[in-house]
Amino acid sequence: MSEPGSTANLKGVIAVVTGASRGAGKGIAIALGAAGATVYVSGRTQKEGAAPLPGTIAGTADAVTQAGGKGIAVACDHGDDAQVKALFDRVAKEQGGLDILVNNATTLHDKLIEQGPFWQKPLELVDILDVGLRSAYVASWYAAPLMVAKNDGLIAFTSSFGASCYMHGPGYGAQKVGVDKFAKDMAVDLKPYNVAAVSIWMGMLKTDRTKRVMDADPAKYAGFWDIAESPDFTGRVLAALYRDAKRAEKSGLVLIGAEIALEYGIKDLQGQQPPSHRPMLGGPTQAHPAIVQ
Repeated sequence: MSEPGSTANLKGVIAVVTGASRGAGKGIAIALGAAGATVYVSGRTQKEGAAPLPGTIAGTADAVTQAGGKGIAVACDHGDDAQVKALFDRVAKEQGGLDILVNNATTLHDKLIEQGPFWQKPLELVDILDVGLRSAYVASWYAAPLMVAKNDGLIAFTSSFGASCYMHGPGYGAQKVGVDKFAKDMAVDLKPYNVAAVSIWMGMLKTDRTKRVMDADPAKYAGFWDIAESPDFTGRVLAALYRDAKRAEKSGLVLIGAEIALEYGIKDLQGQQPPSHRPMLGGPTQAHPAIVQ
């Protein structure tokens, strides 16, 4: 492991990034690849045009390889437990273990960001509690034994300030609070095995989805693109966290990516320092130290 601020070297590290066809997952996978990791890229989109937004698992895997790592695309519907099991069985067979799991797979309905009360939006918005919350538990359930066997590892959940403030409605908020709690409680179970669990709050991201939203109402989002984070930013933070000699001290914490980046001396791709939105949107509540068995 390296000290904070050093360049994370992930040569020989095996990672799984779920929901990595596009967006945050794609950026995280590429960043881990740029540090030298072998990254299993999971998701549903196998053919360009099959989804409303561009991106495929093969495209991300190729980008991981081009960045300096090794990308391996695995088609996986994270709403299907059998497919998730097959993903981790493959990792175990091909690699003999796992070092990093990034739980990012999430169902984001096109009407998620529309204004209005939850009962006036499609009921399908609650599917984020299946692929987004339950799916992260299932992936972690399969990943944990692979890490415990090595007595080393990192399980990370991508989350947001929606766990603190009202953001996009109760379904979205519950999913974010849920993965934060997964990190807190899994950390307790994993502590004896040197496996850390954290949840990372990301800011607004420079993704195709975000650009589509901003282009539809440029006046409303004026200036936001300039302070948004690249999808790679969180991946670079996670790479540094994995190599942090004091990683265990952060296990169980809900971390704001922009804040931990300052600690590690990480800037975004063009040298920007993304701001923390804590003053405007609130900060995470950490776990109480009590443990009830």
